[in-house]
Amino acid sequence: MIGREELFHMEAEGPDPKIHDRVKRHWDSLMKPIDGLGDFEEVICRIGAIRGTDRPSLKNRKVLILCGDNGIVSEGVSQTGPEVTRLVAAKLGHGDSTASIMARRAGAECVPVDIGIDCDETPEGVLDRKVCRGTKNFLREPAMTEGETLRAIETGMELVRELAVEDTDLIVTGEMGIGNTTTTTTLLCLLTGEPAERYVGRGAGLDDPGLERKYQVVKQAVERYGGEQYPDRKTAAFARLCQVGGSDIAGLTGVFLGGALYRRPVVIDGVISAVAAYLAATFLPVSREFMIPSHAGREPGLKKILELLGLKPLINGDMALGEGTGAILLLPLLDVVLELYDRGGTFAEGGLKEYERYV
Repeated sequence: MIGREELFHMEAEGPDPKIHDRVKRHWDSLMKPIDGLGDFEEVICRIGAIRGTDRPSLKNRKVLILCGDNGIVSEGVSQTGPEVTRLVAAKLGHGDSTASIMARRAGAECVPVDIGIDCDETPEGVLDRKVCRGTKNFLREPAMTEGETLRAIETGMELVRELAVEDTDLIVTGEMGIGNTTTTTTLLCLLTGEPAERYVGRGAGLDDPGLERKYQVVKQAVERYGGEQYPDRKTAAFARLCQVGGSDIAGLTGVFLGGALYRRPVVIDGVISAVAAYLAATFLPVSREFMIPSHAGREPGLKKILELLGLKPLINGDMALGEGTGAILLLPLLDVVLELYDRGGTFAEGGLKEYERYV
C-alpha cells in the first residue's frame, strides 16, 4: 500500500507543450476567426498535450462513479437515509440510473465502484473495491483512519491505471454517497480556513430546517478540527481528509493523481470531485494540468475550488445532480468541437490568407 511519504513525494511530467502549440497552430489554420471557439479550443489543445498527439481521440471514454457511505448522515444532514447509496449503486450496476442513461447517450461507459458502501455484498455490476463500510461520524471521531484514506487514494490511482491499459482516452469523475456534500463542505472549510456559512448548500434538496442542521454540523466540525496546526500544506490536507473526508473523495483524489501518472485527461464534475481535484493538486501540483473542468454547478463551494485550481467551467447550467452528470454533458460538446478540429477546412485549402494572431 502507498505510504504517506510516497504520497507526499510523487512526481510526474506535465503535458507536452510542443504538442499543445501544434494543436493551437492547427486551430489557427482553420477557416474561422482566431480563438473563435474560445475555451473549447484550449481544451482540445490540453487533451492533445496530455495524450502526446496533435490528433487526439475521445472515442473511448469512461465515467468512474465512486460510491461510499458517510457516517455523518446520522446527524440528520440529508433528507434520505444511507440505504439510498446502495440502491442508487445497484441502479448504476444495472445500467438504469440517471448517469447510466445520460452516459449511454453521450457515448460513454459508466464504471460504478463500491469504495465504501455500508453493505455486506457489493451490488451486481459494481466493482468491489471497498476500503471501509462507510466512514465514521466525524463529529464523534475522525471519519477514516490513515490506512483507510491511503487505501482509498491508491484505489483511485489503480482504477486509472487499469483504464489506461484499456486505452481509455478520457475519464469522467462521478460519485454517489448520501451526505457527501456535508463531508465536502466541511473539508472545503478546513482546507480554505473560511467559515461554514460561506459554503453550506442544500445538497440534494434540503428544506430550511435541514439546511440549518447541516450548517450547525459543519460549523461544529470546523470548530473541532480547525484549531489543529500542521507543518505544511500536504500534511494538513491529508489530515483534513482523514478527519472529515469520505471514501469517495479520497478515491477521487487518487483518480486525479492517476490522471497525471498515467497521462489521461480527467474531467471534474461538481463540488465533490472538485475538492478531490484540489487535494490531488496539493499532493502533486502538476496533476492540475491533467484536469478538465466541466460545469459551474449550484453548490456554493464549487466556484471557489475552481478558482483555487485556476480552472474555468465550460458549462453554466445550475446543476446539482451529482453522479458525474454535469461532466457527462460536456462530452457531446467536446465531440462537436473535435469534429471541427479534425474535419474543418483550412485557409490554405481555400486559397485564403490566414488570420494573424496579435495577442
